[in-house]
Formats: sequence, C-alpha cells, structure tokens
Amino acid sequence: MHYRLGDHELLLIDDFLDAEEARQLLERLLHALPWRQDRITIFGREHPIPREQCWIAGDGMTYRYSGQTLTPTPWPHWLRPYAERISEAAGETFNSVLANLYRDGSDSMGWHSDDEPELGPEPIIASLSLGGERRFRFRNRRDSKRTLSLDLPHNSLLIMPAGLQSQWQHQLPKTRKAVAPRVNLTFRRLVDA
Repeated sequence: MHYRLGDHELLLIDDFLDAEEARQLLERLLHALPWRQDRITIFGREHPIPREQCWIAGDGMTYRYSGQTLTPTPWPHWLRPYAERISEAAGETFNSVLANLYRDGSDSMGWHSDDEPELGPEPIIASLSLGGERRFRFRNRRDSKRTLSLDLPHNSLLIMPAGLQSQWQHQLPKTRKAVAPRVNLTFRRLVDA
C-alpha cells in the first residue's frame, strides 16, 4: 500500500515474509540478540530509554544518535538473508540494522528523524515489524499539523524513501492497549563504511 507524505511516497508491504518464517524470525530475535536498555540524558538528567535495542553492523561501524554511541554487534549469519531481501525490496544496499524491542505498550520512541550524518543526506530506511501491532506516526517538520498515522501489523515492511527524513519526523507513541512484544528492525546504510 502506498501513502503520500508531501512529495514523498511511503510503501507499506503487509505479509512481507511467509507466516511461519516471520513467527520463527521473531522468536529468534527475541532470544538470540544481546538486547540492552541504554540511557540518555534529557535536560541534565539521565533516564533509561523506553525500549531495548541492539545495533548490528560490521566491525567498527559505530552509530551515534541522541548522545549515544552504539558499538556494533556482529551480523548473525541467519539475519543476513533477510537484509538482502529487504535491500532488494527497498532498492538500497543496507549494511546495518538498529533492532528495537518494545516489550509492551509503555515502551516507545519519541519524535525524531533518522538524519544522522553517517546515514548520508537522503537515507532510505526500511523497517520490518514483527510481533504486536503498533501505531506509527509522522509529522511535518515545518507544519506539525500535517500528520499521518499508520498501524504497523506483524510481518509488515515500511519503506521510507530518500529525502523523507529531512522533511518529516516519526514516532512510535506509548499505548494503554494491551499489546504483545514487538521487534522492529530498521535497516540502514552507513556511508563511508
């Protein structure tokens, strides 16, 4: 399904993987990755981030955002074929993935753009969602009244095109609804890597 955001077109692909394959991948991600809950400083006070994460990339490919420097976990051999399939669907060669684990509805991600310098000026981001369905929101950086909300179901792939990050922010807000754990794999290409 295609969604317009100004000059940009999002692509949301439901049932990206075979149903059993998606179930097995979710279980493997939940139990095999070295999840960690990092801390960030907001207004001079340190807080745990409201989710767990794992940065997966080649040796020495650190990633910096929100004052954090993430040291990479090496690519698990079983995850590489998924990166190749997602790269093909997005038309981009991804060399890293930020995995986020949202344990329940109180885990979230605030408003932000994936616009770090190491991603280059117009990154393409592909986001595979597995597990509980969550609401994903966009807002225009210049006019916060221009918004779009999408429900990202289990086994869906969202492709955010080049140029989107400079004009739009996105978030995964908290919810009071009972939701199953959700793993989100955000595939990225670090430039000069």
